[in-house]
Amino acid sequence: MERLQKVIARAGIASRRKAEELIKEGKVKVNGKVVTELGLKVTPSDRVEVNEVQIEKEEPVYFLLYKPRGVISSVSDDKGRKVVTDYFSHYKERIFPVGRLDYDTSGLLLLTNDGEFANLLMHPKNEIDKVYVAKTKGIPLKENLRKLERGIHLEDGKTAPARVKLLSADRNKQTAIVEIAIHEGRNRQVRRMFEAIGNEVLKLKRERYGFLTLSGLRAGEARELTPHEVKQLRALASDQSKKNS
Repeated sequence: MERLQKVIARAGIASRRKAEELIKEGKVKVNGKVVTELGLKVTPSDRVEVNEVQIEKEEPVYFLLYKPRGVISSVSDDKGRKVVTDYFSHYKERIFPVGRLDYDTSGLLLLTNDGEFANLLMHPKNEIDKVYVAKTKGIPLKENLRKLERGIHLEDGKTAPARVKLLSADRNKQTAIVEIAIHEGRNRQVRRMFEAIGNEVLKLKRERYGFLTLSGLRAGEARELTPHEVKQLRALASDQSKKNS
């Protein structure tokens, strides 16, 4: 037997936290009866409905996508723009992105139908490193890069310490290539961090997520994660969580 919210998350309907909200809101039925209390356990033979639709217990799948620029990190878009799940239209599973990359940001994005797994990776305590390469307008001063390393104040609070490395600088064009590693996932965080030191980000790419890289992929291509990689990601998130508990 498994907790109801875990079953809903595993079916790819929503994260476990969102599943708990759906239960509290009376939008979940088990064997035809509305359930509003958390903690109920169900068996594989129980009929579970969310918003009057019976959930299908899908096998979990895990993908790594090289997201191109100009693609929305969502399962749909009301403006009709291309979304990341468009690259997986030949799969029957209802997958969704783990976190997000901005419309104008390219790079490594994970997708899955396993809500519990997604929630584990996105939890703030789990501090999985995400490495970006940014092309900036203007060459950042060394002392400003140190500010990014120590953490910088944004409108939604001070950022956690980052690892920053100036890879190259073009004195003629007054642009620079900077690598930055963060483990938070705030909205447009890297762009806002550079704006805070006076450097606009012209291009941004996420090159690494934990130990995963874009090796062998071109923009718009994807691959399935191996069972070992999934196991490693779970272990990485769990280890970080224990360190911070």
